[in-house]
Amino acid sequence: MTNKTYSYSEDDLIQLSSLQHIVFCPRQCALIYIEQVWSENLFTAEGRLMHDKVDTANRESRGKIRIEYGVPLRSLRLGLIGKADVVEFHKRDGRMWQPFPVEYKRGKPKIDDSDKVQLCAQAICLEEMLNVEISEGALFYGQTRRREDVVFDNALRMETEETARKVHELIASGITPKAEYSAKCKKCSLLELCLPKVSRKASKYLLTVIEEE
Repeated sequence: MTNKTYSYSEDDLIQLSSLQHIVFCPRQCALIYIEQVWSENLFTAEGRLMHDKVDTANRESRGKIRIEYGVPLRSLRLGLIGKADVVEFHKRDGRMWQPFPVEYKRGKPKIDDSDKVQLCAQAICLEEMLNVEISEGALFYGQTRRREDVVFDNALRMETEETARKVHELIASGITPKAEYSAKCKKCSLLELCLPKVSRKASKYLLTVIEEE
């Protein structure tokens, strides 16, 4: 684990889900958490319905596994607050219940670490709240209908802590990064509000005018 420590008050806490947003796109993160902009599309609607279904489920017990849904999370060290879709408690050594966070996603595994960072942040919150060590969790993807195990190694933990720091700095700055169009923009629910192609053309036009003058 990293030796870096951060100390935040209750008033400083930011949404844990913002870590996933900033890894996916810093501008998207700023639009949501600084400018308070949100728009839903097919992808976000499907994701919301999946999360709502999980959050309204009841507590379950399956042999040596106890399952809790919609578990509140908080970390004063990273300055995060949120909720875990599912936390499984696996019985160890006949008495100890080991937390195992599971996050539900509508699509399929991503190329970047956005989902893994979000899940790792949930684990760090649980570790702080329950005074335990959590070595792994899982991501369940609706499109593939499979669970992908995630190991919370030092590299992922450091990336998660650094991402949390970046989100705090971004929100504190109050500055929304400029738009940069890429293939992933097509799936973003904020595409029509962000207008990355228009912003890029406008920037090129202004640069041309300045150079001509």
